[in-house]
Amino acid sequence: VSLQYSSNGQWYHTCGGSLIANNWVLTAAHCISSSRTYRVVLGRHNLYAAESGSLAVSVSKTVVHQDWNSNQVSKNRAVPDDLQQGQLLVVDYATCSSSRSWGSTVKTNMICAGGDGVICTCNGDSGGPLNCQAADGRWEVHGIGSLTSVLGCNYYYMPSIFTRVSNYNDWINSVIANN
Repeated sequence: VSLQYSSNGQWYHTCGGSLIANNWVLTAAHCISSSRTYRVVLGRHNLYAAESGSLAVSVSKTVVHQDWNSNQVSKNRAVPDDLQQGQLLVVDYATCSSSRSWGSTVKTNMICAGGDGVICTCNGDSGGPLNCQAADGRWEVHGIGSLTSVLGCNYYYMPSIFTRVSNYNDWINSVIANN
């Protein structure tokens, strides 16, 4: 899913997202601004090409978690036109929170993946999913792209950081049920 905002009659990709129910897209809180008009684009591989089967839908409501804090984020950087995908290895908490890596920035409600200097999230990937395959073969959204190192993309020992979705399942289910 591409979350896009309108500016001067044009639509611009700001973040990724995951369709988690018929009418609900999950993305990172820092992707949302109350002053913008949004739409979500589903089923598109290239952000700027009209593709058969793709759908652009206006966003009628945004819900941001009440504990979200905007003090540590930045955005609005160049992003590729084509949807990107990569296989990332999940990095254990002890390694990711070590002084050689992210240190105390990493909390237990986060998942680290990548950090091999080859594949990681980058500009425009915030809000996109970290999908993991369950034992029964189903794919599940385990993380939502949240942080990439200020040192740059694909920086060795600096894995991408994802918000752990399971920590927010009760809240997500409540929002869907009550709206």
